[in-house]
Amino acid sequence: MGFLRQIPLLLSVFAMASASAAGPGLSSLSWLSGCWASEGGEPGSGEQWSAPAGGTMLGMGRTVKDGKTAQFEFMELRHLPDGTLAFIAHPSGQRTTTFPVLRISGSEVVFENLQHDFPQRVAYAREGDHRLRARIEGMRGETLRVVEFPMDRVACRGGAGRPG
Repeated sequence: MGFLRQIPLLLSVFAMASASAAGPGLSSLSWLSGCWASEGGEPGSGEQWSAPAGGTMLGMGRTVKDGKTAQFEFMELRHLPDGTLAFIAHPSGQRTTTFPVLRISGSEVVFENLQHDFPQRVAYAREGDHRLRARIEGMRGETLRVVEFPMDRVACRGGAGRPG
C-alpha cells in the first residue's frame, strides 16, 4: 500500500523531468514579458506579454487602423503534453494553431508548424532591453513571404501600446 500512495508523487517528478529534458523552459523567455508598441503603428497597436507563471506566458496583440481595432490575437507560450515548448495562436477570425519550438537562445525564439498555411514560422528576437522584432514567415506557393513587426518597450498602462 505504501508504494501505491507514492505513485502520484512519482508521476509528478517524472512529468517535471520530462519537461526539463525537452529543452528550455518559459523562464528563458522572460525577456518577452511586458508591453511593446508597434513601431510606426497607431496608439494601442502592439503586444503585451505576462511574466512566466503557472506554466504559461499569455500574450495579447492588437493592430489599430484609423482609430479602430483591425486585428487582434490571443497567444500562449506553454509546454505541450510531450514537454515541447510551443506558441499557440488564437487569431481573430481564424482557428487556433500550435507552433512547437524550433530553436531558442538567450535573445531569440523561433516556433514552426510546416502544416499550417501561413505563417509556418513565428519568431521573436530581442534587440537590447528596449527593442523587439517579431516575425512571421512561410511559403505562399513558391515564394517565401516574411512579415516583420518591430516594437519598442513601453510602460504598461492599461494595455499594449502607447496611450491613446
